[in-house]
Amino acid sequence: MQHKVIDTQDVVIRFAGDSGDGMQLTGTLFADASALYGNEISTFPDYPAEIRAPHGTVSGVSGFQVHIGTSGVTTPGDFCDALVAMNPAALKANAKWAKPTATIIIDTDSFDEANIKRAGFETDDPIAELKIEDRTIVAAAITSLTKESLKDSGLSLKDMERCKNMFTLGMVFFMFNRPLEYTDAYLVKKFGKKKPDMVDINKKVIRDGFNYAENIQAIANTYNIAPAKQEPGVYRNINGNQATAWGLIAASEKSGIPLFCGSYPITPATAILEELAIYKNLGVKTVQCEDEIAGICTAIGASFAGNLAVTTTSGPGVSLKSEAMGLAMITELPLVIVDVQRSGPSTGIPTKTEQTDLNQVLYGRNGECPICVIASHSPSHCFDAAFNAAKLAVEHMMPVVLLSEGFLGNGSEPWKIPSMKDYPEIKAPVIESCEGKFQPYKRNPETMARYWALPGKAGLEHRVGGLEKNTAGVISSDPENHEKMVAERAEKVARVANYIPDQEVLGPKKGDTLMISWGGTYGHMLSAYHELKAAGKDVAMTHFDYILPLPKNTAEIFANYKNLVVCELNSGQFANYLRANFPQFQFKQINKVQGQPFIVKEIVDGINKL
Repeated sequence: MQHKVIDTQDVVIRFAGDSGDGMQLTGTLFADASALYGNEISTFPDYPAEIRAPHGTVSGVSGFQVHIGTSGVTTPGDFCDALVAMNPAALKANAKWAKPTATIIIDTDSFDEANIKRAGFETDDPIAELKIEDRTIVAAAITSLTKESLKDSGLSLKDMERCKNMFTLGMVFFMFNRPLEYTDAYLVKKFGKKKPDMVDINKKVIRDGFNYAENIQAIANTYNIAPAKQEPGVYRNINGNQATAWGLIAASEKSGIPLFCGSYPITPATAILEELAIYKNLGVKTVQCEDEIAGICTAIGASFAGNLAVTTTSGPGVSLKSEAMGLAMITELPLVIVDVQRSGPSTGIPTKTEQTDLNQVLYGRNGECPICVIASHSPSHCFDAAFNAAKLAVEHMMPVVLLSEGFLGNGSEPWKIPSMKDYPEIKAPVIESCEGKFQPYKRNPETMARYWALPGKAGLEHRVGGLEKNTAGVISSDPENHEKMVAERAEKVARVANYIPDQEVLGPKKGDTLMISWGGTYGHMLSAYHELKAAGKDVAMTHFDYILPLPKNTAEIFANYKNLVVCELNSGQFANYLRANFPQFQFKQINKVQGQPFIVKEIVDGINKL
């Protein structure tokens, strides 16, 4: 049948189903095909919090949202233009995110009495109960159609059913005019050597889904989203955890120091350790330790031995690492602690995102123990943030916390692969000899960093450790010396402000309202800013990547606005930190603590209300 082709600037698609329905893979393949086609993209994988949630229940729903466009894609989108719901629970959990104009694809084979009841519906008509009859509903027997497609494949019925996500992918490829060759290449790469039959099987079921969508009346329109006009270069789709790993490897290359990662697996940070483990050919050493404490302690030992040391974790792991973080701080050894934040406290909602570890990384150690803190703001920015964290750690001889978030670590976007010649050298303060006896806490007068004497160098023998030392490295309980060393360690962190960029402002340099944010809220804040400006509002925006210390011109910026509004995914941790540092200013707040990113409307409505 004939379909009307509509040109549009952007669309949002949300795939949802049971954990075993393959929605993460389906969404990833659609996103990758769109990125390779040349669209701007932003993704939001939304995993269930329970490992084995009951089948067919709302708590077991796995989702993947992708926003593709010709330009201006900074978030995964608030509401979707197309929703794929593989069962009643997926429909119930996600119908609220479907626009009034949305197309909703459902697998009617799963909408039986048992599944409808298991999803918590009170009637036998989920569409009417959810009041979404005005949407375009594409009711297809996807499971049955998949079995029909593969009836001659030799697969078991169970294995045929597992391919229903590929049939659905074909349908969505047709709706949004996506090319099939990129996914074909993925299938060849994944199955070509070990299971070549699966290449043709998956290709067939995708094409059958594509052809089915082309021949049904329920899909009246298809959509064309032109490629973005991008700077020349080589691009790839990258998620935040992968970008973080690559940024650390790049820092190792630029410093000439081998990279060591000692970590313990934890959601949502594990993928960084897994990614680093791939690159033994680049001299990367990884150790999957028996617990979080061992992870950071092996990293501290590796740092003492002359490595660029890293440990990766999430909030609960930072709690366990806190004593060793103090050890890295008092020994003044370079160490990067990557915290991919998740919803807490305790185990909390481990697959959901938040910004609730800020207080912990700023203050969560015994004694006077300031540690430099920086934050990444998008999946691709994780590369630069990791590189900069390593540079600061090495050149200033100190631990640095890099705050990421589950939203960034799992989310992805196109990334222009940089040339390493455009990145600065990392100059470690390593010394080979000295006059007289080596003093491990003698400092560079500009940075206050001590010098790095690697083990095994004659004439540079020394001790570092958790007990307070004097400049010569001798254990000291002298009160005046302790206060002197505490002040010097704090001053070293404060002087990092001389080596980071000034804070920038988007919009008027003076005015009514300044929107303030940090971390993974960047894309949503940027979209909200543009929406408010289009509505004629007097707003500006500043987003912080450097948190401790803050950029030197921060107070100067704040003084230029009547209203200072801090937006963050916690109860006000950054706002309170700013109040402590700048008591002369009043800060208003927009907060969300739901284990979910902001939606742009929440920020816009919050600013308008204030």
